[in-house]
Amino acid sequence: MDFRAIGMGLLFALIWSSAFTSARIIVADAPPLAISSLRFALAGTIGVLIARALGQSWKLTPSQWRATLIFGLCQNALYLGLNFTAMTTVEASLASIIASTMPLIVALLGWSVLGERLTPVAAIGLIVGFGGVILIMAGRLQQGVDLFGVLLCVIAALALAVATLTVRNASGGGNVLMIVGLQMFVGSITLFFSSLIFETWAFNWNPVMITAFAYTVLVPGLLATWIWFALVGRIGAVKASTFHFLNPFFGVAIAAFVLGERLQMTDIIGVIVICAGILAVQLSKQTKQIHTTT
Repeated sequence: MDFRAIGMGLLFALIWSSAFTSARIIVADAPPLAISSLRFALAGTIGVLIARALGQSWKLTPSQWRATLIFGLCQNALYLGLNFTAMTTVEASLASIIASTMPLIVALLGWSVLGERLTPVAAIGLIVGFGGVILIMAGRLQQGVDLFGVLLCVIAALALAVATLTVRNASGGGNVLMIVGLQMFVGSITLFFSSLIFETWAFNWNPVMITAFAYTVLVPGLLATWIWFALVGRIGAVKASTFHFLNPFFGVAIAAFVLGERLQMTDIIGVIVICAGILAVQLSKQTKQIHTTT
């Protein structure tokens, strides 16, 4: 892994984690599904226009169209739509912690559903990682956390894990930014009709909300997604996923700094434990890949 890949991975983890804080700001003044639909429509339009200006084609490979639909539904509509809804009642720090367990869920589903072999290090990582989640949740339950919001976060993480297992080579064939833009449209259309059914549209446009919305559209929405696909294309999905171990730390730190969310000692210890578990799982995948190719 070269220095450029490391820089891309660190930047992706930082931006990805910051999205929970900006989302928390946005949903205080807008219906979560409607604003998410608008966000994806704008990001998709910008992404596709830039892709066309760069000469990227609408003609995707069958695997790319499959990835576009699956990630558009699972990542943008389910994962992000449910997280936005959850953060009307759940703090950004907790939402980011639950979302960051996605690599653990991927490893668990791969073992339990697909029959993939777990190395001893990966098994220990799973136990440690989920142990950290239990530690944090035990402390939050004592504070009266909204369980329905937590459930939405869990379902969101499961949706993204399923998408990750289903499509593992989404960046093959080029046209990365075009794929990103088209995924946004899939999410936007799905959430638009969902919002019509479940929400009453009431927006309170103000400078803070507009700034958070613009940041979410351009930075986590477009830039982070492009960085992720570019990183996967550069070093592969297994190595790129290693950077997910930083997400719990960044997510909690940004929420505490920007929103002033208070952290208990169980939160801090739990985040460290989860980071260690995710790192163990991801490093075991790299070791397994090396043994397989030698």
